[in-house]
Amino acid sequence: MKKLVKNDVKKVAVAISGGIDSLVAAYILKQKGLELFGIHFTTGYEELKPDLSFIEQQLGIEIKYIDVTLLFEQKVVNYFLNTYLSGKTPNPCIVCNKQIKFGALLDAAKSLGAHAIATGHYAKIEKRDQYHALVKGADKLKEQSYFLSLLTEQQLNSILFPLGDLTKTEVKKIALQANLAPVEKKESQDICFLQKKSIAQFFKAKGKTASNTGNILTLDKKIIGKHKGIYNFTIGQRKGINCPAPEAYYVKKIDIQNNNLIVCFKNRLLSRQCSLSSLNFIKQDINFPLKVTTKIRYNHMQASSILKKQEKNDLFDIRFEKEQFAITPGQTAVFYDNDEVIGSGVII
Repeated sequence: MKKLVKNDVKKVAVAISGGIDSLVAAYILKQKGLELFGIHFTTGYEELKPDLSFIEQQLGIEIKYIDVTLLFEQKVVNYFLNTYLSGKTPNPCIVCNKQIKFGALLDAAKSLGAHAIATGHYAKIEKRDQYHALVKGADKLKEQSYFLSLLTEQQLNSILFPLGDLTKTEVKKIALQANLAPVEKKESQDICFLQKKSIAQFFKAKGKTASNTGNILTLDKKIIGKHKGIYNFTIGQRKGINCPAPEAYYVKKIDIQNNNLIVCFKNRLLSRQCSLSSLNFIKQDINFPLKVTTKIRYNHMQASSILKKQEKNDLFDIRFEKEQFAITPGQTAVFYDNDEVIGSGVII
């Protein structure tokens, strides 16, 4: 296994969720002789507060609890709500990593004396000539660099990913051999704060205007049906439209102002270009235009593309070599050079 610990790191806070990944991450670092303590954050959306005393006993470390309820509501939940209210599709996990796990939690860890924070993410940090690079994890099925693309090089300097060179199968094997047992068995969900609610139900619970039944229109403005709530849809979605046609309809546009769902056939969702805002570059001193491969959503197979800065503002354009399906406003486009994350931007 490659070197995991930076030379000046002696004391590490490990973000403990109760699951197997963070448990094994802490175990690996303890085997290296580091001084460790655990840190667990609460957002106010937990169904039950996990009893992590069993984790403390297994690892022989203390776990400290950090309440980020107010910040989580402001930075993650409000972002989620406001993005949907603007007719776009948010990615709250990426924002949570930036603002909470490697923002507030990292700050708390350092205030408690840690030199770095470690998590169970499947990604790697590699020291390059003048900077720390974010690199894809070894497990292609669990790889999580996409969700970490808003991090800065400064943040990466204080982060450890002990599982970066491991697969999930290897992590489970380590846990079995070391007699480690997580207290949380299920995998974490993408949108943890929904608590099994639909998006429309979540909006209602938050006192926001949840859209009622509205029209489904074709591109030529012909009404072909009714939808049951506009926040249940995203660009490229097929499920839930239920309008008879020679071929399936897909969501083309979400018209928040008029509560309409605009649909089309699949071929009208293919595009080679989009514009981006809120750019974050981990690697600096980049010359544009830049040839990269780009992922426009987590489960998207990254595609060859050219990233170019617009002349009169802070926006960028990404042009793909081949047409891509359902480029979705609000989602994060992540740029790669081979396995290295160069940066990311929000699709507009």
